[in-house]
Amino acid sequence: MEKVAVVTGANKGIGYGIVKGLCQKFDGIIYLTARDEKRGQDALKSIKDLNVCKHPENLRFHKLDILDQSSIQALHNDLKAQHGGLDILVNNAAIAFKNSATESFSHQAEVTLQTNYFALVTLCHILFPLLRPHARVVNLSSSAGHLSNMAEGELKRKLLDESLTEEQLSKIMTDFVNLAKEGKHTEVGWPNSAYSVSKIGVTKLSFIQHATLSKDANRPDIIVNPVHPGYVDTDMTSHKGPLTIDEGAHSSLVAALVPQDAKEPRGQFIWFDGNIVSWDGPKPISVNAMRAALAAQPK
Repeated sequence: MEKVAVVTGANKGIGYGIVKGLCQKFDGIIYLTARDEKRGQDALKSIKDLNVCKHPENLRFHKLDILDQSSIQALHNDLKAQHGGLDILVNNAAIAFKNSATESFSHQAEVTLQTNYFALVTLCHILFPLLRPHARVVNLSSSAGHLSNMAEGELKRKLLDESLTEEQLSKIMTDFVNLAKEGKHTEVGWPNSAYSVSKIGVTKLSFIQHATLSKDANRPDIIVNPVHPGYVDTDMTSHKGPLTIDEGAHSSLVAALVPQDAKEPRGQFIWFDGNIVSWDGPKPISVNAMRAALAAQPK
């Protein structure tokens, strides 16, 4: 049975890099997805033109708008009809408002959470039934999704509770949006960043999803890991990130290609360098700090 991989939001940036990496390392069908068909097809051609794919004929495009439930359902239906299942799902599609954005914080909170968290929940509800035994799910988080970004208090303790359900987490995310509209979100411990909150939600959601799927006796060895791609040179960072797109894809490829029955990573946070980090420990070293330390070493 031929294996199948799907990468969301993959016509540029880190998603593009992940598809490119899978083309080099994964033996199976790879779907590059994007909202805009022309941009998606152009990206597909661009990767094929690089002549890096092990099996260029296996690289395909599928239109996908994660904010449109019917679009997600259409992808589900096609995957089921053509392949009968799914082996790798990389949830990369996301947005981030610029620091210079003029929209109100309440508007940013609502749009960011809807795209980065709630659309992801919906997509997983629709596509997870297709996951086959030994499937790998990669949810792109961020250093902003590390729990060190939150103030100590009751809210942080709730997020650390291993018994927290997806429904309860979604209620917490909804509460954030409502608090943001009142300007009271920082009072309960949230950072003053809708993007950070959305990625904290994605990270916790990943842990919950992994714990749930690990109990599926009919589909053993399904793994869900959140990853931090690093500060990457993309449109989202206004091209300020020091990492290349290929470097930014590294942690996602590590998570997508975890060998069958590997001991780890399993429901763990993978940093941009491929190492497993503690979600609630000190924030690991940043890209800039790591490169500065390396540059300072005697040659």
